[in-house]
Amino acid sequence: MTEATILLADDDRAIRTVLIQALGRIGYQVRATGNAATLWRWVSEGEGDVVITDVVMPDENGLDLVPRIRKLRPELRVIVMSAQNTLLTAVKATERGAFEYLPKPFDLKELLGIVQRALTEPQSRSAGAHETGADGGDDQLPLIGRSPAMQEIYRVLARLMGTDLTVLISGESGTGKELIARALHDYGKRRNGPFVAVNMAAIPRELIESELFGHEKGAFTGATSRSPGRFEQADGGTLFLDEIGDMPLEAQTRLLRVLQEGEYTSVGGRTPIRANVRIVAATHRDLRHLVSHGLFREDLYFRLNVVPIRIPPLRERTQDIPELVRHFQNSMAELGLPAKNLDSAAMRRLQAYRWPGNVRELENLIRRLSALYSHETIGLDVVEAELSEDPPMAAAPHGPATGSDGLSGAVERHLRSYFNAHRNELPAAGLYDRVLREIERPLIEISLTATGGNQIRAAQLLGLNRNTLRKKIRELDIHVVRGVKYDQRTP
Repeated sequence: MTEATILLADDDRAIRTVLIQALGRIGYQVRATGNAATLWRWVSEGEGDVVITDVVMPDENGLDLVPRIRKLRPELRVIVMSAQNTLLTAVKATERGAFEYLPKPFDLKELLGIVQRALTEPQSRSAGAHETGADGGDDQLPLIGRSPAMQEIYRVLARLMGTDLTVLISGESGTGKELIARALHDYGKRRNGPFVAVNMAAIPRELIESELFGHEKGAFTGATSRSPGRFEQADGGTLFLDEIGDMPLEAQTRLLRVLQEGEYTSVGGRTPIRANVRIVAATHRDLRHLVSHGLFREDLYFRLNVVPIRIPPLRERTQDIPELVRHFQNSMAELGLPAKNLDSAAMRRLQAYRWPGNVRELENLIRRLSALYSHETIGLDVVEAELSEDPPMAAAPHGPATGSDGLSGAVERHLRSYFNAHRNELPAAGLYDRVLREIERPLIEISLTATGGNQIRAAQLLGLNRNTLRKKIRELDIHVVRGVKYDQRTP
């Protein structure tokens, strides 16, 4: 359909020029303007097969045009572009009926592909807007960050707001998995219902089924009355199952039935109860790895993994750190703590740090800086003192760090950190033997764990005589646990 006419509205002349040329090369006719009034006139006169509009224009917000266009010409697809690339912008574009949302700067090839889809996909693809109530300003943003990784998450979330699809959120601890779940609820069609969160890792295994599904009076010793479970408490809303990888197998079987049949029975009950909840699950573990080891049901994994969302660790989106810092600083000011600024060197140090605790660690750092220091401007020396001993992701003299310095480099960095932290407390003598003793014990313990407590194999791994290893185990009073192997992928 290369004879189609594209209506383009953007107050940036350079963007208009680029898009006119790119769309024209394909064979589309393009009518371009820098204001919303002209775009609306063209639409009202029946022109155009697809609309591409910016959000911020001199005379009107492009988002306000979308529902008017949809009402006047429901068949006309609208593609929204915006430099205000936040979750709320993506949600508003979707709720008002936009065919697609693209953050600026956008990939030209991707935009051309979206135009092609807008011209060819069945009308059901964009059949009607849905109301999510996303009217908050930037100060109410549930998620912070404008990096490409976060932009893709925003676009996925915006598409999911009007659905009840099951979502599986994965990511390291501290990345904000519950924030994603809450955003799905707060801006979705179940926002007027309850949001109930339950952490599988925090509940004793023998109580999980009762916690989730409730129990009847007399179902077990101590069940003196009927108690509703989390499914019942979340009726009409969202049930967030955090750390789903820690759910025991017997409870997994019951959860699978809920996802398959849409109903459950309480512990000790006989009457099925309809489950009217949206399930959002989260984990920091590799569920596929657990499935391969028989620790997680494969059929349940596929039922949960309808829409997977991976939350990137902070080290993969360091460009978001300044914005996150400002957000946390504002939060501290609301608590009555004095406002702090970070100088440029301190900010660069934060962006070079590895952040093993992710966004949660950054938030805690800003809390400490606000509470403990009187400086109005925080410098590099203060930040350096407050960061943990993990080394920064600084580039090597000849390129990015590759980890080729191995164990020796890691030990050296740890020892330097120790000396810096205890320079006034160093022993008068004997440091060499002390360091060797402190390294020896964890080395032997980890080797034993890695071999499942097999002392012969551990001695081979360490390059020690078996009798020598046994002697050191006795001297260091190391407890050997058999049959449990260490898996470095499991935190």
